Amino acid sequence: MEKVRNQKVVLKDYINGFPKESDLLLESSGTVDLKLPQGSNGVLVKNLYLSCDPCMLCQMGKTQSRYFQSYTPGSPIIGYGRVARVVDSANSNFKEGELVWAGVAEWEEYSIITAPETLFKIQNTDVPLSYYAGILGLTGLTAYVGFYELCAPKKGEYVFVSAASGAVGQLVGQFAKQSGCYVVGSAGTKEKIELLKNKFGFDEAFNYKEEKDLDATLQRYFPNGIDIYFDNVGGKMLEAAIFNMNLNGRIACSGMVSQYSLEQGDGVRNLLCLVTKRLRMQGFITGDHFDLYPKYIEMVIPLIQQGKICYVEDIVEGLESAPAALMRLFSGRNVGKQVVVVARA
Repeated sequence: MEKVRNQKVVLKDYINGFPKESDLLLESSGTVDLKLPQGSNGVLVKNLYLSCDPCMLCQMGKTQSRYFQSYTPGSPIIGYGRVARVVDSANSNFKEGELVWAGVAEWEEYSIITAPETLFKIQNTDVPLSYYAGILGLTGLTAYVGFYELCAPKKGEYVFVSAASGAVGQLVGQFAKQSGCYVVGSAGTKEKIELLKNKFGFDEAFNYKEEKDLDATLQRYFPNGIDIYFDNVGGKMLEAAIFNMNLNGRIACSGMVSQYSLEQGDGVRNLLCLVTKRLRMQGFITGDHFDLYPKYIEMVIPLIQQGKICYVEDIVEGLESAPAALMRLFSGRNVGKQVVVVARA
């Protein structure tokens, strides 16, 4: 069997607090056979694009979470989106040379997929392949499920999106505009605020780092209250949003990036508003909703082709650049969806 190098990004050791690039190591000593062993039912893929995701921060320390399992030091870290090409297949559903995407991805050059049912064939190749690590993958489905399925928007409603220039937030805002809603987003730099208003079409946007009183800020931007809040950050922003929600408002909890590196998370002190305002606040895991993927693709592909959805990526080249790319994401220095190019198709 032909063997080739298989570089991997591994965690050196569990972290405490905020991570550093040096907490990750590019391991270059491994190899992989380009033919699967006899008796295998798996699929060998060459990874082309890998997604960087905020929730990966949770897995770099020792965690008791039932959902986010800690990485194993010395083993490849795991992200939540890959685009790959099939190198060898012992499964009749996949053939050599086919392009696929998956919602879970080891950070390495080659991977053996032992559960081929987790792979999705890429049908639309008239869009950038990297989109399947983002808007046409788990990221896009997250925005779709949280906004349309959980929040059920109505024309004319007021929508607030936190971390709005990120991979998910930029899509939620544009979906809201497509639905005839008024949309305000928050982000952390002047550049990102301009992006929200001038490229993604948000009605308004503000830099949360410049606001001393988030409750007052939301009252200023939403004098008529908030009907839908798509939460990507948690903490004090969530607390302020709850206070400013309208009766029968809906909150989709997609992520809580402000809490991921805290030993003691922020408490939300105004949950009585859920009762008095008849609010519905729901967290969700996108992996529970893969059955909706065909419906989502049917909706979003025409919007992309017609230029009605704009999608911004922040792409770095080479697996060796992956640790730095992940730190860019954690520190908010990325603009748009952070993607690592492992190899071009």
